[in-house]
Amino acid sequence: MTIIAPSMQKDVYKEFHGRAYHPDVTEVYANYTSRSGRLSNIEDNNKVAFVGLQYFIMSYLMEEWDSFFKANKASAVGNHKRILSAMLGYPVDVKYLEELHDLGYLPLRIKALPEGTLVPYQVPPLTVVNTVDGFQWLTNMIETVLSCENWPIQTSATTSTAYMKVFKEFAIKTGFPLEAVPFQGHDFSFRGMFGKQAAAMSGFGHLASGLVGTDTIPAVLFAEKYYGANVDNELVGCSVDATEHSVTCSWIMEGEIEFFKYLMKEQSPTGILSVVSDTWDFWTLVTEYLPELKDEIMARDGTLVIRPDSGDPVKILTGYLTSKVTDYSQQYADIADASKAAESEGFEAFNWKGQVYSIADDEAQPAVLMACELKGLIECLWDTFGGTQTDKGFKLLDDHIGAIYGDAITLKRQRQILQRLMDKGFASKVVLGIGSYSYQHVTRDTHGSAVKATSIVKNNERLAIFKDPKTDTKKKSAKGLLKVIDKNGELTLINDVSEAEEEDSLLKTVFEDGKLVRVTTLQEIRSLIDGQI
Repeated sequence: MTIIAPSMQKDVYKEFHGRAYHPDVTEVYANYTSRSGRLSNIEDNNKVAFVGLQYFIMSYLMEEWDSFFKANKASAVGNHKRILSAMLGYPVDVKYLEELHDLGYLPLRIKALPEGTLVPYQVPPLTVVNTVDGFQWLTNMIETVLSCENWPIQTSATTSTAYMKVFKEFAIKTGFPLEAVPFQGHDFSFRGMFGKQAAAMSGFGHLASGLVGTDTIPAVLFAEKYYGANVDNELVGCSVDATEHSVTCSWIMEGEIEFFKYLMKEQSPTGILSVVSDTWDFWTLVTEYLPELKDEIMARDGTLVIRPDSGDPVKILTGYLTSKVTDYSQQYADIADASKAAESEGFEAFNWKGQVYSIADDEAQPAVLMACELKGLIECLWDTFGGTQTDKGFKLLDDHIGAIYGDAITLKRQRQILQRLMDKGFASKVVLGIGSYSYQHVTRDTHGSAVKATSIVKNNERLAIFKDPKTDTKKKSAKGLLKVIDKNGELTLINDVSEAEEEDSLLKTVFEDGKLVRVTTLQEIRSLIDGQI
């Protein structure tokens, strides 16, 4: 039996609402809004990237509902009646669905801002309303799935845009080529997402910001299916030849030097080659093996990218902030006391009797640090391979060598890494992996995203409605018909406007009566976001 399920993509309690609305209500008008950044994963954030509506329209409002209308009426509503009757404990009346099937299309109108718009909190990027009397139940019936399918993509796109903005900032400050910035943030989140569809959705949010580095193939397929992308004609997403620990371990007898030689000569003699380098002894590889391989690396037509995957990414890439005090043992008799003192002064390492020690933590005592650890990977690569200077006077690693840290790069760590490289005189030439922690350690509350009805037609009279809980003022909704305007370069919401004013809004019809009437592309979304950051 074919299961036709679009009418069941909702919370169970919404089954009751068609009967619960006042009998004289013929229209319900609602909006989707991100209400607050109080719980935002981005520091000082004030806008949310509006991305994902076209996917929702094409996949749910069109593809799924098309199966409903193409089926015979009994098949279209039969499974709905069976499932909901079982869940509610009484025979559910599906006459309302039979009437919808008789109508033959989905009587909804969605108005929206262009996808790619960075929308301030409290400003709705979209509104939805039923277009035929008698189907007032439909507007908020889709609330659940509208929210479910839209907030994750928008949240990931907002996060990705924040990464992109910081990469641009430091490229400009250090003279790193702006054309290379889209490759600096790489999506490694696939394996940590809530299933492959979530990976595709979030991965598209990553791509929407303009970042192109990704290992999430489903995100590229998503972009082609729903957003007019075409890998034959444009750069949608890209990756490189790269290893993992299992590959390295297969060379355990021959060793890493032979492994690198084999990869560079036999398997990837040109282009970018990324090699996981911390399977055994990372700093030995950096300070001994890479200098031994220098001639092969410099002769290769491409870039060898060194990839650490363990340890504190900030310290691994940029080294330690070290005390300038000559010797803490002159002030403190106990090394633990010296460690605490150095930490209180903002240092990560300190001098003690001619050795440099790391700051102790709760699990370990101060440990002697090697010179390479103090410098960090980027400076070590510079010492071996050199490079050039940018027009801003910052050191830029030679094109034959590079670095990527493949995981655990939060927005906070991203800024720390780029700032510390700049403070040491280095351009921001580094690729940072963005994983599922950044893209999935979020909820609908991250930006307070919600769908709320704000206007109804009752007895042929339009009435403004709103939600304003005395117990939580943050949940106050907009009121009445809504209009979004550009006020001095900032999108602004005007509440409770007339029908004529609502027509004169920046919110424009994108879906009406079962048809997508305005189409956008990944390229257009990227261009729009780029112009706002």
